[in-house]
Amino acid sequence: QVQLLESGGGLVQEGGSLRLSCAASGSVFAINTMGWYRQAPGKQRDLVAFITSGGSTNYADSVQGRFTISRDNAKNIVYLQMNSLKPEDTAVYYCNAEVADRRYSPTYFTAYWGQGTQVTVSS
Repeated sequence: QVQLLESGGGLVQEGGSLRLSCAASGSVFAINTMGWYRQAPGKQRDLVAFITSGGSTNYADSVQGRFTISRDNAKNIVYLQMNSLKPEDTAVYYCNAEVADRRYSPTYFTAYWGQGTQVTVSS
């Protein structure tokens, strides 16, 4: 099967930086769009940023200019560089990827989710 494993979360002071990583493993044939979402307590899960297989990116207005999403296609890893962090960025961050599983249909992409990693920004 396909799994997404996130890492890099933690506690950081306001204005600091963190780099999140998400690695896709298992029977991965191809990956289309990859993205990061976040969910704070009592709030909906919202899109933070996504990146297409060709490298095109899109960001939520709240993180524009502070966060940078990138990917390593050879390693099936997506990153989220988070700079100038604010307390409002505190949330569980989830990795998402549209993945084609080679064991089933290599041309049919299914959305997969990571387990989430906690990011806490102190004021």
